[in-house]
Amino acid sequence: MKVFINPAKNTWDGITKRPAMDTLSVMEKVKPILLQVRQNGDAALKEFSLKFDGSAPENWAVSAAEMASVEGEITVELKSAIQQAAANIELFHRKQLISEEPVTTMPGITCWRRWVGIEKVGLYIPGGTAPLFSTLLMLAIPARIAGCRQIVLCTPPSKDGSVHPAILFAAKVAGVTDIFKVGGAQAIAAMAYGTESIPRVYKIFGPGNQYVTAAKQLVQLDGLAIDMPAGPSEVCIWADETANPHWVAADLLSQAEHGSDSQVLLVADKVQIIKAVQEQIDLQLEQLPRRQMAAASLQNSRAVVMESDEDALELVNAYAAEHLIISRKDTLSVTEKVTNAGSIFIGNFSPESVGDYASGTNHTLPTNGYARAYSGVSVDSFVKKITVQQLSREGLQNIASTVTEMATAEGLQAHARAVTIRLENN
Repeated sequence: MKVFINPAKNTWDGITKRPAMDTLSVMEKVKPILLQVRQNGDAALKEFSLKFDGSAPENWAVSAAEMASVEGEITVELKSAIQQAAANIELFHRKQLISEEPVTTMPGITCWRRWVGIEKVGLYIPGGTAPLFSTLLMLAIPARIAGCRQIVLCTPPSKDGSVHPAILFAAKVAGVTDIFKVGGAQAIAAMAYGTESIPRVYKIFGPGNQYVTAAKQLVQLDGLAIDMPAGPSEVCIWADETANPHWVAADLLSQAEHGSDSQVLLVADKVQIIKAVQEQIDLQLEQLPRRQMAAASLQNSRAVVMESDEDALELVNAYAAEHLIISRKDTLSVTEKVTNAGSIFIGNFSPESVGDYASGTNHTLPTNGYARAYSGVSVDSFVKKITVQQLSREGLQNIASTVTEMATAEGLQAHARAVTIRLENN
């Protein structure tokens, strides 16, 4: 980790910059994949699955027999953990359902909003070195709560054509039935445009590598909605002398092990804190199976000494972290001042890992600074809000002059006439 001591504000852009990615070249590679799948459907899926994954299943859909056998393939302990996480996610997200009361804006004029689940949504769940069955819970459960009629899951199979049993069990717990064995950019194309086997959806959710991310961005240009712009995972920890260096180091490494393009940022008010954390990172790193990935991630990472709390807060907000851990004595008061973060973890006993799996909050969060404008996934992400209004004759009379005056001033006489014609000779 590179260390900065009270850096001047004109250097903050460099400190908060994420690892650079060659997005344009990746998109150029992805475009023909999308085009081929759009034009040739399942045949193109087979071609790209053989090319990129080394195998292509005879049937893209996961069978009922495969779903029935999955419970015997994972431990009782893991099943219990998935069920507990699912219960917490269900509880937290179900509370997000809102019944909005109709509003009478003027006598005879009533307005309200209807919450309607997006009919068809697609979920992409990676299945490579880290099969993210936890992400499946985070996406499928709020989709079901929102009332989505069809939830389509795409996930890459292993060489023998099977899907990781934990992914299938999580799908079963979450209530997903339309599961397809296809990964990569070709899976995004299949859900965006539809094939003979895989239905077209209206919005796509889920993480993936740079090719999956590029595919999502490109299909968005064709009018398909996606959850949010995505990038490598990241964490920022804001610590003072009350933070435990062992725990801070563990939190930083838990994010760094996601991949070599992940990033961590440590902000502290004393250089001694950073030195103590670095010593712990060196010790703990050697114990990690994914230490090479974590070590590569640390090359992109920074530690910043900020003696001024006001400057530290400003830097934290400028970074707009996907995950922000606040390990300080004044956690609650400073949390209220944080304006840019995907998810906040308060105090020494709130590791980011808990949010990743089982506390109940959603771990699908904005990265790469998008937390300045985007929220994480919630039930809201899976619904549309349709406004409705109903006017009586009295209501139309009460508002007629307002509407006709404004429409006439804008030169839209037909708009004005649509009001006055209803009130003439009646």
